[in-house]
Amino acid sequence: MKKSRPKYGQIIEAALQVIAENGYHASQVSKIAKQADVADGTIYLYFKNKEDILISVFKEKMGSFIKQIEHKIKQETTADDQLLALIESHFNQLSENKHLAIVTQLELRQSKPKLREEINNVLKDYLDIIDLIIQNGIDEKYFREDIDVRLMRQMIFGTLDETVTSWVMKSHRYNLVNQAPEVHELLTRGFIIQK
Repeated sequence: MKKSRPKYGQIIEAALQVIAENGYHASQVSKIAKQADVADGTIYLYFKNKEDILISVFKEKMGSFIKQIEHKIKQETTADDQLLALIESHFNQLSENKHLAIVTQLELRQSKPKLREEINNVLKDYLDIIDLIIQNGIDEKYFREDIDVRLMRQMIFGTLDETVTSWVMKSHRYNLVNQAPEVHELLTRGFIIQK
């Protein structure tokens, strides 16, 4: 399997850095190969083309991103705490890996339909986690049971996504993670049952 080959991870890390620093369109395969310290031809042992590299970077990085979020929310017992853990973990991981933040927030937006489809397939696992937290909140009678789960998911994901994009566009000039409690409060205020 190609992922188990030693240079695969090297190329993924190099591609993430090159794409973040140069933009997807200006990131030639030769630049990625140079950054990975491999011959240009070696890239094609692992990837079909530049688009395949971008998709693979996203799959690899989002796979571990999602695992970390799952680990964090499993440590919490209430939906409210799970949602806060998801927000904190989302912000934390992207603030710790600025190259990943740039690629996910900017470079993946300029994609072709085939690329968007691949990205949506990867994101599905993340959206399922949000759905689970929402359902837990409804079952606990913490979130209102009349809310549209799909719409609430879009609001949560969209808010996190836009908050990170704004942080990236402002060149990481402020602490993203410090915004987690306020984002959590603003999101839940419309969803919780008023006592």
